[in-house]
Amino acid sequence: MKIFTRRALVVTTAILLTAGTLTACSNGSSTSSSSSANTAGASSAKIGLLLPDSVTARYESADKPYFEAKVKELCPDCTVLYANADGDAAKQQQQAESMLTQGVKVLVLDPFDGVAAAAIVNEAKAQNVPVISYDRLIDSPDLAFYISFDNEKVGELQGTALVDKLKKDGVAPGDGGILMVNGSPTDNNATLFKAGAHKIIDPSGYKILAEYDTPGWDPAQAQNWVAGQLTQFAGQIKGIYAANDGTAGGAIAAVKAAGLTPVPPTTGQDAELAGIQRILAGDQYMTVYKALKPEAERAAQLAVDLVNGKTVKGDTTVKTASGAEIQSFLLTPVSVTVDNIQSTVVKDGFYTAAEICTPDYKAACDAAGIK
Repeated sequence: MKIFTRRALVVTTAILLTAGTLTACSNGSSTSSSSSANTAGASSAKIGLLLPDSVTARYESADKPYFEAKVKELCPDCTVLYANADGDAAKQQQQAESMLTQGVKVLVLDPFDGVAAAAIVNEAKAQNVPVISYDRLIDSPDLAFYISFDNEKVGELQGTALVDKLKKDGVAPGDGGILMVNGSPTDNNATLFKAGAHKIIDPSGYKILAEYDTPGWDPAQAQNWVAGQLTQFAGQIKGIYAANDGTAGGAIAAVKAAGLTPVPPTTGQDAELAGIQRILAGDQYMTVYKALKPEAERAAQLAVDLVNGKTVKGDTTVKTASGAEIQSFLLTPVSVTVDNIQSTVVKDGFYTAAEICTPDYKAACDAAGIK
């Protein structure tokens, strides 16, 4: 029914545009007049999608295809120009400039570096091109919108799951401590994840043995750092806070390489397929599921609305690091352990049981009731 309603809205909007009752201009902003040429430009506009890195599996497997499919549904003649920065802020700047040169009407930008990306917003503003900050917040007052999840809540879910697991396992606060493998120092979201996790862990009584901000979210760097801490804090590490599934994978690889069993309870985020399978195998304790399809589709809807000059208001506002308030849409994250894989990622169609339950994980899937 939701799909039917959206399509009906698109058809209605197209009729109104043809009648000249709505306005659309080449820069995605409203104007005082309308013409058939402007309408044609809106219906065949170029929309830029810029994603930050290739080490996070979700971007290529989920965000990009979901976004492109929704734009195609809403605006069949629109073109999505796509680029991935591969963890390089300068490269992302060049990609954005290329898209502006090619005449994009809107930029949907997930920044590798939320501070450096403000320069992209400035260049886009100079050309009257609105920028939607996607998933990660850019430190600029000139954003059109920000769409993401409640990122401090993500950290709270991770911290809560880890502390509760340690208590359930009978680990007393004085028996050892926690390693914190945080996200990239250039990612504003990582700051929020860390703040949320500290909010739960700090008053829990469990000591934070050491803490690391992982450059570029690189799993290999997370692995190297954890390997060093295993030697320094031998026998003391009772839990590992990892900010996402990639860093969790690196941390777990370090633990296994050191021959330590069992793996300390380890958190994650993004519900990557490898993370879900590690949870089934008992190597990773939890992940945070963020419904990426609604996020990507909302961004696509906003982009098309801006192309058509439609006025939209966010559900809330979020402050940038510099204090500017941005119209925002924040989705709700969900904690996932082996007990609710079926009722979350499988039920939502994020993964099928067949994708998760390869031969190596068949017995674990049966035990967890995944079908």
